[in-house]
Parts: sequence; structure tokens; C-alpha cells
Amino acid sequence: MAESVAEHLSIDASRQECLDVLLDFERYPEWARDLKEATVLQRDAQGRGTEVRYRAAGMGYSTSYTLRYDHSDPDLLAWRLTKGDLTRRLDGHYRFADRDGGRVDVTYELEVELIVPLPGFIKRRTQLKIMHTALRELKARVEGRVES
Repeated sequence: MAESVAEHLSIDASRQECLDVLLDFERYPEWARDLKEATVLQRDAQGRGTEVRYRAAGMGYSTSYTLRYDHSDPDLLAWRLTKGDLTRRLDGHYRFADRDGGRVDVTYELEVELIVPLPGFIKRRTQLKIMHTALRELKARVEGRVES
């Protein structure tokens, strides 16, 4: 059974600056430390990736998965898993809300279902680590800082 978790933070940048980083899929391995490869398989008429294959490594494991992106809502960057070697579901989105002073609040929601069942507390801890790390690394990239 898939479980959903969410986390949010404020980024000192515009929504478009965040989207510019998030839509540059091929450059994810430069700033998302667990991603080793990102390949855009399909693009829409505006050149945005709609299907992206990833290879990730973490905690001694390697996994490959393909996500289909939905660009229809300007407040969201949403995706659904279309293929995965360890996951049945890896669906989620970034939601953007503009704030005063040129800042944007970003909420990351993720729903994960693994092929091999894990105890709930381990799966939830892993989901939270993925989200926390992804948001922290996004913030660092967008704001021009290097994560230590």
C-alpha cells in the first residue's frame, strides 16, 4: 500500500527560478546527490521533459525508474511513475505558492510503494529523508549555495 508524505520550505527565489532548475532534468546529477543519471526520453511542444528516466544510488543500492511529468497546472510540477525496478508507485509533485518579497513556498508531496514490502516506519523514514534532502538540495541550487 502506498503512503503519502509531504514537506515544505521557503526559497529565496521566484517560482520561475525554481521551475528553471526543476525542469533542467539532465543537470539533476550536478545537485541532487543520489541521482547518478537523468535522461529525457520525451518532450512536449514547449521543450519541457514529459518522460524522464533516472538512475539513483543510495544506501548501497542502485535503482532505475521512469517518470511522466504533467505540466498542466502552473502551481504544480507533478509526476507519475511509469516504470521502476524497485517501485510500484513513485508519484508526487512540487506545489508553488508565491510569497511577499520575491520568495516562494515549495511543498513536496511524495507517494511511494515499493515492490518489496518494508515495515511502515522504515518506509516512512526513507520517504521523509528523500523529501528533506530533495528540498534542501533544490533550495541550495536555486539560491546559489553549495550544500556541505
